[in-house]
Amino acid sequence: MRGRLIHGFLLGCAAMALMAGCGLMPDRSGGDPAVGKPESMEPLRQQAREVLTRYDEAIQDAGGEPRFAPIGGLTGQLGDWEPRNGDNKLKVSTGSIVAAEPLPGAPAPTGTVAWQDGREREVPLLSAGAALDRLKAAGAGECPGCVPLKVTGARLATARILTMFGPATVPVWEYTVEGSKVRLTRLAVADQAVGAVNRPSWDPSKALGAHAIQSASTTRGGRELAVTFYGSAGPASEPCGADYAAEAVESAEAVVVIVTGRARGSAQVCPAIAASRTERVQLDRPLGERVVLEMQQGVPVQVTIIG
Repeated sequence: MRGRLIHGFLLGCAAMALMAGCGLMPDRSGGDPAVGKPESMEPLRQQAREVLTRYDEAIQDAGGEPRFAPIGGLTGQLGDWEPRNGDNKLKVSTGSIVAAEPLPGAPAPTGTVAWQDGREREVPLLSAGAALDRLKAAGAGECPGCVPLKVTGARLATARILTMFGPATVPVWEYTVEGSKVRLTRLAVADQAVGAVNRPSWDPSKALGAHAIQSASTTRGGRELAVTFYGSAGPASEPCGADYAAEAVESAEAVVVIVTGRARGSAQVCPAIAASRTERVQLDRPLGERVVLEMQQGVPVQVTIIG
């Protein structure tokens, strides 16, 4: 499958989140009950095309080779920091880490990514030192006056992470640190197997009028794609309900689904409670190994293949 390494996870709105804060409140201005009106869709289509362009350029920069798509952070932690090591969390988050001794190389050139459905992919591995460099580079911010956290050893292990096509067991380096029983982990897969998509800065204005999809599903070889998102609990025929429409914008490497909503009737005060909704859209061709991207920050969402 084709995918990209995602630095951090786009935090979706929870089911009880304030709808206005997540761009989920449908238009209740009344009038034409249609959703996805042509004159209002073109700016959203342009935004979707920009998301696809960033993704396609990232694929090209990495040589276009097949790769898997993790969803979420690639640094993990086993155990909780002891009270005496309370500042270690800040050290890790800012990348204030050093190796106290030379770290091992990969015991073999490749490792295996294994999905729950039995699919596997061989991937090249990083050395423990190279993976630690990436762990440090993922840090942000400063740690004033911190004495760097010392890594005292590493061993190759496995961990389960979420990927675009579901949970997978992946190779990770597991690091011991000085003065603690906590172990840090970092994905051990080399850069040519997982690249990086640079997400744009968060712009709340771009969230208005479209809903961030949470997941997608399709059948093997099918052209219909179902997407889930948070919206009004009921249809527009009910008080505080809304109707939704979905439209796909596609490229050779990815699909972006635009979900828009509109309520019927006049404005009214409604509870700010979101419910999981589903819409379906027809693709120009089966999804195949393309990824599905949410359009607000351009990160992959999990896709379930049925059948």
